[in-house]
Amino acid sequence: MKRIFAAILILMSVHAMAQQSFDISKDKEDGGLIFNGPITFNDLNKEPSFNWLKSGYSEYKPKPQVLRYLNENLKNYSMVVFLGTWCDDSHTLVPKLEKVLDLVGVTPAGLTMYGVDREKHTKGGEYKTYDITLVPTIILLRDNKEVGRITESVQTTVEEDLVAIIRKDASTSGK
Repeated sequence: MKRIFAAILILMSVHAMAQQSFDISKDKEDGGLIFNGPITFNDLNKEPSFNWLKSGYSEYKPKPQVLRYLNENLKNYSMVVFLGTWCDDSHTLVPKLEKVLDLVGVTPAGLTMYGVDREKHTKGGEYKTYDITLVPTIILLRDNKEVGRITESVQTTVEEDLVAIIRKDASTSGK
């Protein structure tokens, strides 16, 4: 009886984890899909219509010397990303970010992502906490405090902009 009860508990927890935490709607402007709420790269990669993610990832060639710096330093930070699955700027920047994070080994625990609707709102209201007005927005946090953000586009490359934020934080915090 105990084994049956344990098996039922395991199945219930697996089912609960499998349920998605974001909403999917059809974009009234272009007919594409809008993901709204907490999402992961895995969620995005499962959607066959998001060709922009796969092609942007495979085509991007980050700078190895910059990746080495991020590999050593990014682990001291967490990241919050807001993106629009309908947004051209997100289509350009997010695949590059995914590749950089994969190459430097950022774990899912260090990354929180939200899909937004065309008003840049999230279903849980997180956009208010982070004052999101443009997407994509990549926010770097140290000890749960924002140390910098990339908004809409990069100054140089995504990896170099992340390094610039970390270096600026290090110079102002003495770390």
